[in-house]
This record gives sequence, structure tokens and C-alpha cells, in this order.
Amino acid sequence: MTRLVAKKEGLFIIEFDSGSFDDWCVFITEPGKLKYAPKDIEYFSFLHQLGNIHGHAKIYNNFIQIYQQTGKNINTSVLSLINLISLTYGADANETEKWFTVIYAGMIAEENKQYAKLKKRIKRLGLHQLLLENLSPETAADFSKNKKWQELDRLMKSKGF
Repeated sequence: MTRLVAKKEGLFIIEFDSGSFDDWCVFITEPGKLKYAPKDIEYFSFLHQLGNIHGHAKIYNNFIQIYQQTGKNINTSVLSLINLISLTYGADANETEKWFTVIYAGMIAEENKQYAKLKKRIKRLGLHQLLLENLSPETAADFSKNKKWQELDRLMKSKGF
């Protein structure tokens, strides 16, 4: 069951649809490309490069603004916030809006997953590691794989979230 998250005419459509595990898989469609589920490494790589231009702390702080307002449902005021934040990235605004929206949708998905223990905090951990701890996009994207949720929870709490 496809549910629209955001659409930017001529640039992207982001939506939830059925994936391998549940109905909360985030998909993106861009002009001339097939619909696909982006992997963490893809937007981590973009944000890392963006951070080299605009500052990693700026991107993390902007992410936190979105994170703090993310719940279980799509909120148009958060999508408007993402748009406003993205405008501060100049020529990178459209790509920034696309990937911040994907991350926002990913956090909504985490908040809705029935058995997820860490919820949206799992995205925060990855972005904290990428943008503030200077882990590579590959390392940050794979860090939580095969780790017990209790171990990750302790690590997150030690970082204040």
C-alpha cells in the first residue's frame, strides 16, 4: 500500500510502500529512474560530502531540528521545515531536501515498526557518528548491523540520546 510522503515536481517522489519486512519501506522515484529503496550509505555519502562544503555541525544541527519534531505520522509542518532548512544550502538545496526528506521518512518508519526498540534514535546514532565523530559513510552505515539493541541503547544513552 503506497503512501505519499513528499513530492517535489520534476525532482522526486518519496513514499512508503511494502518492502521485505513491512509496509514502512521508504522509496524514492526521480525523473528517468526506477523507484527504489535508498540505502543508508547513499544518503550518508551525500551528507558527508555536503558537510565538507557547509560544515558537518550545521548538517547535524539541522537534522536534530527535524529529529525533534518527528513522530509516527507525516507532518506537513516538518516537511515545510525541511524545505526551509534546505534553502540555506544554496545550489545544494534540492538534493539536501531530498535526502533530509528520505531520512525523515526513515525515522517515521522506525517509529512505526512494531518490534523496533531503538526507534528513530538509530538514525540519530548513524548521523552522529558520521557528522560529529567523523566515521566514514561506510562505517557509520554498517555500525549497528548485527549488534544487540541493548548494546546500541547503552551507547546512545552515553551520547545523551
